Amino acid sequence: MSLARRIIPCLDTDGSRVVKGVQFIHLRDAGDPAELAARYNREGADELVVLDIAASRDHRPTFLETIRRVAAELAIPLSAGGGIGTLEEGQAILRAGADKVTVNTAAIRRPALLTELAAEFGAQAVVLAIDARRDGKSWRAYVRGGHESTDLDAVAWAQEGVERGAGEILLTSMDRDGTREGFDCELTAAVSETVSVPVIASGGADTPQDFLDVFKKGKADAALAASIFHDNLQGFGELKRFLAERGIPMRVSA
Repeated sequence: MSLARRIIPCLDTDGSRVVKGVQFIHLRDAGDPAELAARYNREGADELVVLDIAASRDHRPTFLETIRRVAAELAIPLSAGGGIGTLEEGQAILRAGADKVTVNTAAIRRPALLTELAAEFGAQAVVLAIDARRDGKSWRAYVRGGHESTDLDAVAWAQEGVERGAGEILLTSMDRDGTREGFDCELTAAVSETVSVPVIASGGADTPQDFLDVFKKGKADAALAASIFHDNLQGFGELKRFLAERGIPMRVSA
């Protein structure tokens, strides 16, 4: 029996408010994180991701309070991260109410962090976020909120990250982020076929067909979106019924 695919809204925050942009820039205010979390929990989201895209030391106390407020509204799993560089910071995120901790830049700078987090909390609680941009026929991993390129091949880094302890990959196409041009199914499939853990596709969602494509062509285990949910352009129940009717195993509310 196939595992149900997941639909996951994402709250990018500046610490206390939800923001949304296009290709990681031109940010706009999108609302209060706790209010959006309560709405998504009520309307049928499978999980929720909250990321502190400011990720500065000044924002950390504010972000932890945001996680507490969001977690209080949820009966679904919560992943949270942004600027996490130590085991202690990961522990603080989980103690604030998250079920999983998400790491990106710090894991590239010091891959042993993934192993440390997995040893302490279990691989199921460790999500490796990868921001990838196309570079010729492959994809390059970026850090610092998409502002800095690395010399890492995104697919190879996903494989290494899993070997080091990541239990899930949150894969964002920087080329598609906020564009509503559809998920990068080629990128998603390349990672999904390489790793043995679930892959969450992110970046470019617009129509139900985009989700169908990333589940079928991209072989994703979950699909994440932000603006189409924030702006009430897509409902969870309607989306899940569309996918279930086309053979994608979903958790569909009655």
